[in-house]
Amino acid sequence: MATWKLDGAHSHINFKVKHLVVSTVNGEFKKYDGTIESSADDFSDAKITFEADVDSISTGQEQRDGHLKSDDFFNVASYPKLKFASTGIKKAGDENYSITGNLTIRDKTLPVSLNAVYGGTVKDGYGRTIAGFEVHGKINRKDYGLKWSMTTEAGGLVVSDDVKIEIAAELVKQA
Repeated sequence: MATWKLDGAHSHINFKVKHLVVSTVNGEFKKYDGTIESSADDFSDAKITFEADVDSISTGQEQRDGHLKSDDFFNVASYPKLKFASTGIKKAGDENYSITGNLTIRDKTLPVSLNAVYGGTVKDGYGRTIAGFEVHGKINRKDYGLKWSMTTEAGGLVVSDDVKIEIAAELVKQA
């Protein structure tokens, strides 16, 4: 069984949400940890665990970040971690995978399905074995208790309920 750790210097945990129906706000979690355990070279039997420090959320706008950390959204004081644990992985071609798992935000744990594209495995300049994945998915924020909402004069949502997840994961095989 090989253990792979998420490389924080070369990975990005991002999200996107529609704002005022006409534009997109991007954000990221800057502090996180992830592990994959797999005995198959193609990761077809992978077990994935991931945890993000919600206080590290960043949208590039301090006031918005503070609002996201409040009880209207993540409630960092009571729920400091966002967690994911895989329950299954299926190959859907040479490079494509479907990952199922349980995502915990606040005090809600719900099943999610994510799509992943395997970029391959290489040796880096330091002799380490590196694997890369691009992971995409979508959740409804209100399912997890991120409840704040407001409508525009035209009736559109200020913040969409749908949140797109985009992860660029570079993993380092542990010795």
